Amino acid sequence: MTVQELPGAAAYRPTPPPAWKPITDPAPLLPDPEPYRVLGTDAVADVAPELLLRLHAELVRGRRYNAQATALTKQGRLAVYPSSTGQEACEIAAALVLEERDWLFPSYRDTLAAVARGLDPVEALTLLRGDRHTGYDPREHRIAPLCTPLATQLPHAVGLAHAARLKGDDVVALAMVGDGGTSEGDFHEALNFAAVWKAPVVFFVQNNGFAISVPLAKQTAAPSLAHKAVGYGMPGRLVDGNDAAAVHQVLSEAVARARRGEGPTLVEAVTYRMEAHTNADDATRYRVDSEVEAWKAHDPVLLLERELTGRGLLDDEGIARAKEAAERMAAALRDRMNADPELAPMDLFTHVYAEQTGQLREQAAALRAELDAEQDHDEHGAEAGR
Repeated sequence: MTVQELPGAAAYRPTPPPAWKPITDPAPLLPDPEPYRVLGTDAVADVAPELLLRLHAELVRGRRYNAQATALTKQGRLAVYPSSTGQEACEIAAALVLEERDWLFPSYRDTLAAVARGLDPVEALTLLRGDRHTGYDPREHRIAPLCTPLATQLPHAVGLAHAARLKGDDVVALAMVGDGGTSEGDFHEALNFAAVWKAPVVFFVQNNGFAISVPLAKQTAAPSLAHKAVGYGMPGRLVDGNDAAAVHQVLSEAVARARRGEGPTLVEAVTYRMEAHTNADDATRYRVDSEVEAWKAHDPVLLLERELTGRGLLDDEGIARAKEAAERMAAALRDRMNADPELAPMDLFTHVYAEQTGQLREQAAALRAELDAEQDHDEHGAEAGR
């Protein structure tokens, strides 16, 4: 017998408890129908020229960094490189909106954001070179390790931000993720916890059109990824991801909101991945050249240069200086990456656990025995050859 079949069930109409009632009016949480833009609009007059020029210099540097890193993969100096060419506005803005005390949680494609935040370019590439677990101290730089598993950095960002708030530390975490990462369970769990706890965290989705070869339309039926925010009770913002000034403004507002204790924001930047997913990907199998060419007209570097030159803030000499600085960075990166690293095999076990497990101790002992045997063999061989 079901509840509906019980005597008197028809007259039983329970009132939902208060916890069932909507907590928040959804209207203010919904994103605008179109991505927010600054360049080419009246809003650009409110942006400091110094900021626009800095954004331009960083974009030019970032474009050259991507090109140099891609070349290093072809030369065998990197195992893999996920280029962010075309997405530089997102990468640079994410780095520049944070204070020194804040934390950046990047994905595997966000090496440029880490470099723009001040990380040594070689250290940013060490993981992709295959030399170490990561090439830098996360605590020193306030940059979490580059995250290859999709979206697992998002709950980590929420945990850090929530802990900082409990301790009374004035810290905001900015977590970067691609559109493909929004299809992972970690994405949903992180947003739900962040909203319930009002954690000072900003979720920054770079929607570059494809999760490797899967277009966005095959991932979600939502009007936009920013619309997903309302389901968790946080604001969703939609921004033109190739408009560096717009991305900087929207992220700055989201970071300020989090710092005031008003909770998280989900920002979706609509951008485009100009190059393949990685050097191991053949993008021609799932998109046509005409689509890429159409997006080149919306190149973030060209958009900002057009704005700056049109307002008389940048001339050919200024553009040349930015390119020369970028070339110097690329040359230094190239020279340092062409030097063979000195690796210590036993370091494999150094930063796995604070206190090694029995299994790790066994593995370390086995590797040590192999290394000692190899050294003895080399020494005896050298003696025999004398």
